[in-house]
Amino acid sequence: MPHRPAAVAARRRFDSVEQEAYLNLWRTYDRLKVIEEEVFAQVGISPQQYNTLRLLKAAAPQGLTVQGIGDRLISRAPDMTRLLDRLEERGWVARVRRSDNRRVVDVTLTTAGRALLEELAARVMECHRAQLGHLTREQLQSLIEILAVAREPHEDPDSVWARSAT
Repeated sequence: MPHRPAAVAARRRFDSVEQEAYLNLWRTYDRLKVIEEEVFAQVGISPQQYNTLRLLKAAAPQGLTVQGIGDRLISRAPDMTRLLDRLEERGWVARVRRSDNRRVVDVTLTTAGRALLEELAARVMECHRAQLGHLTREQLQSLIEILAVAREPHEDPDSVWARSAT
């Protein structure tokens, strides 16, 4: 039996180059997510909860509406109410229903939430270095651009993640 190069054998596992690219992206996400989850597990929060706190810090002191948080999250949160309930129970966010429109809820970061972010800052930076620090700055910029282009036709044009918004 003739010897096949590994690259040829690997390519045959995929139905298309698009599938190969997607599955490589998914595998990369899975490997990088493990590193991130270890950091947040130490303080008992999910990456999505951390991202919510980070967004509220950036919007301080005004805060964001629940809708505004949902629009800015990296990944969709199917149950924003439950996510915010958990953060509020731990004293990291405060919610206030607007008197002029009771359907709109404003969310702000509390002092305790800010302290948690400060506590996590160095660990999060180290996490990102562990995830992608082996890439050069040029490689990182290329990766950012390629991912933005790949995402573009699937992104709402009004999204903060849309290329026109960057």
